[in-house]
Amino acid sequence: MLFVMKRVVAAVVLSLSLVASTVSAQAVNTLTQKEKTEGWRLLFDGKTTDGWRSARGGGFPSTGWAVQDGTLTVTETGGEEAGNGGDIVTTRTYENFELQVDFKTSPGANSGIMYFVDLDLMPWHNGHGSPIGFEYQVLDDALHPDAKRGKDGDRTVASLYDMIPAAKDKPIKPVGEWNTARIVVRGQHGEHWLNGVKVLEYDLDSPEFQAILAGSKYKVFPSYGHGGKGYILLQDHGFPVWFRNVKVRELAGSGR
Repeated sequence: MLFVMKRVVAAVVLSLSLVASTVSAQAVNTLTQKEKTEGWRLLFDGKTTDGWRSARGGGFPSTGWAVQDGTLTVTETGGEEAGNGGDIVTTRTYENFELQVDFKTSPGANSGIMYFVDLDLMPWHNGHGSPIGFEYQVLDDALHPDAKRGKDGDRTVASLYDMIPAAKDKPIKPVGEWNTARIVVRGQHGEHWLNGVKVLEYDLDSPEFQAILAGSKYKVFPSYGHGGKGYILLQDHGFPVWFRNVKVRELAGSGR
């Protein structure tokens, strides 16, 4: 009887595991009723590129990107910034918002999630690189050399690229596993989160932020660092990177 009971318990546990796995799979690229009530919207449905276009104008890039297994995937092009399909942006701008994105990198990969993007500013690489905006860095800190460049780690994963480093004890998961980025912007205040932990925050009008801006390469752009409306961008840096569960909700008003 004891043996039979053990088999029954094992079968129940297996069944529950399968159900949990199925529910988890169904949850990818979908919103719960609670999220819908809170005003969240999917920016990627897991099947199409609706709501996205090339940062260079026109439709969605014909190369460099693919929709695979419920992910928006950057395809391999040797690590050249925007060298194939180029970056993609939302078809509309956002000002006060909360953005959440799951990302997974390949070994040595580099990419980014940008916001406050100004498509009229594309100064890098003779206009073929990424446009100007704030960047939530997506990087394999262990293998990509960019992690050791910049200042005080401001090019490591989850940092505000070339501006503010993420906390050194950030809870990053290993390459090949899914991480969750969260960006919160409201008025002059911004925050970067990684896997449920806040890893940096800033206030655009603070003396501290203005000093960082004055010492950065972005100081030559009058519109940089003042907030306002801008596009959300996923970066093509030529390394395989996967995105899913891309969702946003707009926040009312402004302030901290």
